[in-house]
Amino acid sequence: MADDNTISTLNNLIETCKDGQEGFKQAAEGIQRSDVKSVFYELGQQRAKFAGELQGLVRELGGDPETTSSTAGALHRGWINIKSVITGKDDSAILNEAERGEDIAKKAYKDALEENLPANVQTVVQRQSTEVNAGHDKVRDLRDSANAATT
Repeated sequence: MADDNTISTLNNLIETCKDGQEGFKQAAEGIQRSDVKSVFYELGQQRAKFAGELQGLVRELGGDPETTSSTAGALHRGWINIKSVITGKDDSAILNEAERGEDIAKKAYKDALEENLPANVQTVVQRQSTEVNAGHDKVRDLRDSANAATT
């Protein structure tokens, strides 16, 4: 039987990726700048791909992969919707919230990498973590430039 802890860790990452996928989709729909919109769609597609890879690993380990996002993620995405409506789809506010979501994803991957994962799983999680960190930095830089433009 596969390590239940590894399956649980992967399922948590799947939820995180699903949260990011949906969050980036909603953020892209609310943002005005076309350059940011395309970055958000790209990152959302990346997270969908990551979730699929992780689901495959869970199946290989004999587990049942997570197929939905988390409740916290749903609340996070709902907050993006509320904020974009209240602020008239304010790009800076959406970028602030997207960067906050990316902080959560970075932490989830950092926590997963602290687990004792099988080598093949560790390799995938490490690669995805590197790309999540790069995505975070891209969103942070877009947020910082948007915030600088409004001050």
